[in-house]
Amino acid sequence: MLIQLAIRDFAIVDTLDLEFQAGMTAITGETGAGKSILLGALGLCLGERADAGGVRHGAERADLSARFDLSGRAEARAWLAARELPSEECLLRRVVTASGRSKAWINGQPCTIADLRELGECLIDVHSQHAHQALLNEETHRRLLDDAAGQRRAVDELAALHRQWQSLRKQYRQRSENDEEREAKRQLLRYQVEELVQLALQADELEALEQEQETLAHLEESLREAQFAADCCDHDEGGALGLLLQAHTRLSRVPGSDRGSLAEALGMLNDAQIQLEEAARELHHFVESTELDPQRLAWVDERLGEIHRIARKHHVMPDELVELHQRLSAELATLEGGDEDLDSLRARLEETRQHYRDAARQISEARQTSATEFARQVQEQLAFLGMEKARFAVEVTPLETPQPHGVDRVSLLISANPGQPPRPLAKVASGGELSRVSLAIQVVAASHSTLATLVFDEVDVGISGATAEIVGQLLRRLGHKAQIMTVTHLPQVAAQAHQHLHIEKQSSDEATRTRMAQLDEAGRVREIARMLGGVKLSERTLAHAREMLAASQTGAH
Repeated sequence: MLIQLAIRDFAIVDTLDLEFQAGMTAITGETGAGKSILLGALGLCLGERADAGGVRHGAERADLSARFDLSGRAEARAWLAARELPSEECLLRRVVTASGRSKAWINGQPCTIADLRELGECLIDVHSQHAHQALLNEETHRRLLDDAAGQRRAVDELAALHRQWQSLRKQYRQRSENDEEREAKRQLLRYQVEELVQLALQADELEALEQEQETLAHLEESLREAQFAADCCDHDEGGALGLLLQAHTRLSRVPGSDRGSLAEALGMLNDAQIQLEEAARELHHFVESTELDPQRLAWVDERLGEIHRIARKHHVMPDELVELHQRLSAELATLEGGDEDLDSLRARLEETRQHYRDAARQISEARQTSATEFARQVQEQLAFLGMEKARFAVEVTPLETPQPHGVDRVSLLISANPGQPPRPLAKVASGGELSRVSLAIQVVAASHSTLATLVFDEVDVGISGATAEIVGQLLRRLGHKAQIMTVTHLPQVAAQAHQHLHIEKQSSDEATRTRMAQLDEAGRVREIARMLGGVKLSERTLAHAREMLAASQTGAH
């Protein structure tokens, strides 16, 4: 159950720490005092959508946390244990920044909002003041009956079976309709891949071939120029090397008095001679070791031509052919490797469809069995709420087309006047009647709930007088099996609570803040008197409040 709620800088609350107990807790306050803030903070801790508007003006962020005692909550503890989180207690925390971003934690570990929402469904069930509007939707009727029949998990599993069935059905239809097209595509891919296999283009081959083509195409010219350069270096008739030797010899004969001035020049001629001889050897080696190969050039030209032809055929650049080969091979492997036999696919489809039908039949039988008892329990609550003559029924009829939730249409019907057959709620019940029917259904639904905490948000709207007292008694009875938190404007309901929280708004020239506190006995008397008689509390009103509170707290209730 919920044992603590801490709110920091949320809406008009700066700091608020609340502790909750078992049983029924009434939450009251004047209109606009901030009762919705409490439920809004709790909703954020349970994964509701956040926005920057919830952050108190002037604050950087809102910080909200809710602590739960998980004693006896096997489902929630299993959820935490499956994620290797402490499971004795549960602390949900949500931080919303002024920019609208939010973060969440479960027992100190970061989590997603979806995690909060999923775990929250194991902890709290919220019954809204707008629940009577949802009663006009047949989907709500079906969910209510499934909860009463204990079929929620079975229906979720049935929905998964339905998705699997429809997926296989789609695959089978596509395979059946497109088998010829699929085979044509496969044949084309096989031809394209085989052509690329025969080409056998390697990753760096194209660049190497282009460089080799460039070299071979100009090889004859390169040999001719290299031979000319070699002749220029050391040809017998006028080669540079011979001229260099002549220059060196002549300088060496210069008389001794001038040779010192020419020593550097002689050294440079020696170096030049060495460099020139080396260059001549390299050029001769190139000319002697290089042979013209017209056949190799023709092969390279042909190879490059084939590469460019296939690239044009596939509308890609030549250097993209290797990647194209890999992509087409993968696509072909997918087509051939995923080519499940059509008979096998049909067998899987039939097997899944039969599993769905079997599960749907079991759920339908459970609905039929539960419908009578659910209707009886709601009928009983309607009698408590002053609709003794109303007749309530739950109708389960077959659907023409199987749906994720099964093969049934569930309709809640009522006859508010004797002698008339039950008809759909939307066509029969007035606004006031619909509110009472909604409350009766919610009380029955809550009695079937396995959750430890149930929140009723002004579900008593449109109810007053003796009926309001009965509503309070019903909620108090629920408080004996679960923690009940109810936001109410009715003193008859608030008086029935085991605990009473009061919310008030305090305003000054600088700011407006909300305060909440648990009331002692004297405080409860004053608050119930306010709810009975307004701002000015007379002694008669206070006495009436004491009497109402004393009567509601006796063992009879």
